[in-house]
Amino acid sequence: MSKRESPSKLPVALIAGPTASGKSELAVRLAEALQEGGIEAAEELCSQTPGPVASVFQAGLMRSHEGIDAAEKAIAAYGSIEMSFLERGLVWLSLFIAIAPLFGFLGTVVGMIEAFDDIEAASDISPSIVAGGIKTALLTTAGGLIAGIILQIGYNYCVSKIDRLIAEMEESSITLIDSIILLQEGKPLIAVTETTESED
Repeated sequence: MSKRESPSKLPVALIAGPTASGKSELAVRLAEALQEGGIEAAEELCSQTPGPVASVFQAGLMRSHEGIDAAEKAIAAYGSIEMSFLERGLVWLSLFIAIAPLFGFLGTVVGMIEAFDDIEAASDISPSIVAGGIKTALLTTAGGLIAGIILQIGYNYCVSKIDRLIAEMEESSITLIDSIILLQEGKPLIAVTETTESED
């Protein structure tokens, strides 16, 4: 995960949601829950919210009473578990991507064998005799390539979605830790305070 900002310079805009800094709706609701009901309210919100990000948040909140370091370790551990769950289906998808063109090439070989069998049986090499086998070879090759292309597009889409979710998980986890620090220091979480960037 990327380096956290100093709590003393953390703006509440960091938790203010998509309109302020691109944070998810969950981060906004979590900041409100922390502000209004503390850690218990935030835990309840996470338990009622489906998805891996909420699960990681809940793990960190449940260990927050042991200190910030314990909460960070819990978030890192549960984050790794959630990432493994997200990526487990990609193994099968990548396998099918590799196999689909091979089946196509296998069909090509079968088609060519059929063509040569027809030539042998007819003792002739006229186009009409070999056309059936060549057609089979070309159709199976095209089918395998089309299947591989479609699966590759799906794989890349899934990877991009998982990457975005992981990035959101990491960024939001940083926000959560900083929010807990602000809460422990008695500082507000919702109202926008100072900005983090100093003017040149």
